[in-house]
Amino acid sequence: MSQKILSYPKASAVFSDLRKKGKTIVQCHGTFDLVHPGHVIHFEEAKKLGDVLVVTLTAAAHVNKGPGRPFFNDALRAKALAALEAVDYVVVVPHPAAVEAIELVRPHIYCKGLEYQDAANDVTGNIRQDVATVERLGGRVRYVGSVVFSSTRLLNNHFETQEPKVKDFCRHLAGRFDAGTFRACVDAFARKKVLVIGEVIFDRYSTVDVQGLTSKNRILSARHLAEETHGGGALAVVRHLREFTPQVRLATVTGEEPWLGKLLRPYRKVLSGHIRQKGGVTIVKQRFVEPKAEGKELSKLFSLNFIRNEPLDTKTEKRFLARLRKLVRWADIVLVMDFGHGLMTDPVRRLVEKQAKFLAVNCQTNSNNYGFNIINRRYRRADSFSLDQAEITLAVGRRRFDFEKELGNLRKQLRSRYAWLTRGGRETIGLTPRSACHCEPFERNIVDTVGAGDAFCAVATLAAAQGLPIEEATFLGQLAGAQAVRVPGNAEPVRKATLLKSGIGMLSY
Repeated sequence: MSQKILSYPKASAVFSDLRKKGKTIVQCHGTFDLVHPGHVIHFEEAKKLGDVLVVTLTAAAHVNKGPGRPFFNDALRAKALAALEAVDYVVVVPHPAAVEAIELVRPHIYCKGLEYQDAANDVTGNIRQDVATVERLGGRVRYVGSVVFSSTRLLNNHFETQEPKVKDFCRHLAGRFDAGTFRACVDAFARKKVLVIGEVIFDRYSTVDVQGLTSKNRILSARHLAEETHGGGALAVVRHLREFTPQVRLATVTGEEPWLGKLLRPYRKVLSGHIRQKGGVTIVKQRFVEPKAEGKELSKLFSLNFIRNEPLDTKTEKRFLARLRKLVRWADIVLVMDFGHGLMTDPVRRLVEKQAKFLAVNCQTNSNNYGFNIINRRYRRADSFSLDQAEITLAVGRRRFDFEKELGNLRKQLRSRYAWLTRGGRETIGLTPRSACHCEPFERNIVDTVGAGDAFCAVATLAAAQGLPIEEATFLGQLAGAQAVRVPGNAEPVRKATLLKSGIGMLSY
């Protein structure tokens, strides 16, 4: 059986040799997390179409069926497939989609389940690319599978794929929020016009190898390994939102640094509210981190902020307000990402409070503004808002209090329709005037929490503006946060396709 399992680097030579011998190669590809009779019949029907059946499976790191998946690791999934008589070879593929697997095998026939005959059923949209790749390489696609089961539904109902409270939340929600309704709600986000107002922050991650203490001054010594810069702050929120709607604009003020143009070039279509302030400073937050260890959260050593603790000058503020008046009228949603670094002056706040059709606020506390950027001292109105535990503690002014009660008081004070409190690894509380929900985090395998709250806010705001019930809106926000904690900082936006696939997986009962 072990001879059936090929390593990814060496598999190509094996398949090339089979083609030279005139063998017809058939390929099936998927996650195959729990092999069931439907899979067995699918493989048997596929094998009848050729001489050799190759099954490629997506490596665990790239499976996007939701937190807790795959339930079985790569080795166990490969071994289960290799034990089947119809399967001749198994390869674990270290890529999220099937294109690389198809290019590796170069099958004469590529088999997918009957449900993929209608490409619209594939929420990822990958099936079209798969078909194009097969045909480009001279193969053809066949759809087989006379018996259909759902591995995801079987796993959700009979295995502990999630924490018990998360399973209960999803099972309860699934009764009224089925896959079709869920997808329709997310697709409807594309009709919303969103204006994001907030500081652009570039997150620079400098990876270093800690060598120890210097001999003379007893300070930490490290060797530089690598560096990458992510578009963070309000720009990260724009990147998330653009996955769901093409109608996004950003209003912000930056400095005039010569390096800035290159970093902003990919976003020029959304920067209709961008003003460069003479003498201003574009915010950069540099974090020195150790190389990521498998299965562990990113270890941060030190942070260095390039920032100017001054509000907008009078001339820039007037220009910014003039730009905002036009953009606020255009937008269905105004999402304020207030990082407390000087952009959101009182006149700017009053303008959006008065004119926004739907105003969402995220008023953040950080090391630079601690105690000075408190939501109920800065804002008088917000149709929706989200904040974390440190932020609500400052707003309440006490160490110990009832979180749901005080979140409700803030909601009333700000005349909000939706309010969220994200409590990190504990829970998220969501409130509307008539209902409340508590939801534990979906993802426990954390890489980096930076940007997770922003991702939650971006997607939850879309759901709130659409008028979804609080449980559905919280579910969507939690899915976004679960994606965000799996990448360093803001390296990648929340992907709509991944959110859809994860959500459908978690609602399959």
